[in-house]
Amino acid sequence: MGAGGRMTAKEREERESLRPNSGPSDPSDPFIRVPAEKPPFTLSQLKKAIPPHCFQRSILRSFSYVFNDLLVSAALFYLAVSILPALPPPFHLIAWPLYWLAQGCILTGVWVIAHECGHHAFSDYPIVDNIVGLILHSFLLVPFFSWKYSHRRHHSNTGSLDRDEVFVPKLQSSLPWFSPYLNNPFGRILTLAVTLTLGWPMYLLFNVSGRPYERFACPFDPFDPNGPIFNDRERAQVFISDAGIFAVLYLLYRLATSFSISWVLGIYGVPLLIVNAWLVLITFLQHTHPALPHYDSSEWDWLRGALATVDRDYGFLNRVFHNINDTHVAHHLFSTMPHYHAMEATKAIRPVLGDYYRLDTTPVVKAMWREARECIYVESEQDKGKPKGVFWYRNVY
Repeated sequence: MGAGGRMTAKEREERESLRPNSGPSDPSDPFIRVPAEKPPFTLSQLKKAIPPHCFQRSILRSFSYVFNDLLVSAALFYLAVSILPALPPPFHLIAWPLYWLAQGCILTGVWVIAHECGHHAFSDYPIVDNIVGLILHSFLLVPFFSWKYSHRRHHSNTGSLDRDEVFVPKLQSSLPWFSPYLNNPFGRILTLAVTLTLGWPMYLLFNVSGRPYERFACPFDPFDPNGPIFNDRERAQVFISDAGIFAVLYLLYRLATSFSISWVLGIYGVPLLIVNAWLVLITFLQHTHPALPHYDSSEWDWLRGALATVDRDYGFLNRVFHNINDTHVAHHLFSTMPHYHAMEATKAIRPVLGDYYRLDTTPVVKAMWREARECIYVESEQDKGKPKGVFWYRNVY
């Protein structure tokens, strides 16, 4: 590999020889491609392989996860306001980052439960799901209904270069002019830093990294009658989402006036930044992988698109994040399934999925760096006699 991660033509040819489109896969080699052909199984066959109880939602069990996460978060909050300020230096220099990291991880779990409410996977009662999701997501400055509807479109169009909503790969011709200058270690560090810190708010405010529309699109905007993201029935609920965000912002303002801005930032702001970073990183790693195909409208279908995602192993954080990362394939196939059944469902469908299932156990930091290096743009391989509507990641210009 050349400097900055660029491959020579010979190195690229050697890499391609390790990437067959079909055949037995080696889970230890992340570059063995997932098959891009239409799978020999159907969604109904996958569903039949899953024990029926996995599709049952328990409101009591779902609330138990909410209470558990909020209890841990409250305990950490108590430590931050009662014990950490009294620590003598230099212990506070260690204690505060540990608090930020722990609280950010726990609140990411809360975020996942709110996301589950948006999929109607929390309970059998849509109004309960909406109320719980609205409260939890608003607390994390997420517009619940806006996210619910745009995220639903992502699930309906996963893997489509034309219609997917988030982390849509670019063609080489669509890359910005400065992209080649970022294809080096410093450029990748800078890109990852900006993505993890500003990626989520930039998406919410300006649809950055989202599906390109012909006009400006903003998930916060319920007032534009010709807006491209929401229909008329959804706009009233988008307004409710905005009201929830403003209510929490007002509460934070009152806390800042009563205590201080630095107090609010230390207790809430920094953990929220960590939540946002985890959200962006988890989503990025779920849908960005050298072995995953993407499709244009000539080849895309829903099942192949849903399979164009990867499960990741985050170690002990799997449980903290309610297994959103290591059961993501099952989640895309059956998004109304509650998270506490997803591991069992994943084990049940893996024999049916065969080579169409991808689990990557690469450590998170290493995987993040590899994907930032390897997955720059996508191109088809029609010059090799393969379907022109199937696209694979490239890393050279």
